[in-house]
Amino acid sequence: MDDGAGTGADSEGPPGRERTAGESRVDELLTRAAGGDEQAFAGVYDTLAPPVMGLAFRVLRDEAQAEEVTQEVMVEVWRTADRFRPERGAARNWVLTLAHRRAVDRVRSVVSGRARELRTGARDLDRPFDTVTEEVEEREEHRRVFRCLAELSRQLRLPLVLAYYEGLTYAEVADSLATPAGTIKSRMRRGLRRLRECVESGS
Repeated sequence: MDDGAGTGADSEGPPGRERTAGESRVDELLTRAAGGDEQAFAGVYDTLAPPVMGLAFRVLRDEAQAEEVTQEVMVEVWRTADRFRPERGAARNWVLTLAHRRAVDRVRSVVSGRARELRTGARDLDRPFDTVTEEVEEREEHRRVFRCLAELSRQLRLPLVLAYYEGLTYAEVADSLATPAGTIKSRMRRGLRRLRECVESGS
């Protein structure tokens, strides 16, 4: 997995722009944290945990899950800080890229999680649950997602397909569609919200 900066979910401005004093400070703190400086990492955490939480909540729309993702991301930042390359982009963008990927992974797990819950419920009720039944239920879950996805307008559907099925970041989706990143973010948030509502309604 490419952990490079400059392609983050919330990338701010072109990679070559001059960084602010605040960004440079976080870059320095993360570089020190990579060497095992726990106090420097505390500074990184205090600065970046709030925007990570905000991004995770926008994707997941669930505070508890967003908090879990935030903690997972910050642990990953501490463990992999030596992968940060300041010459490739700001620390903030690198960390938000990790957060976006982790939040997307959590969204992708919703469908498989629901299938597991159905299987567990069936076993608890001592009902027969053979392999054929399992496969049918999983296919139905996937069909429901694709059906809901197809009901979205092209403007909302295409960015989601590129991000979640092709693995592109916000910036890469924006480049692919020749559309401003801010517009792409807005469309993806609306599309995710409508997709989630459709899947949960069982329509």
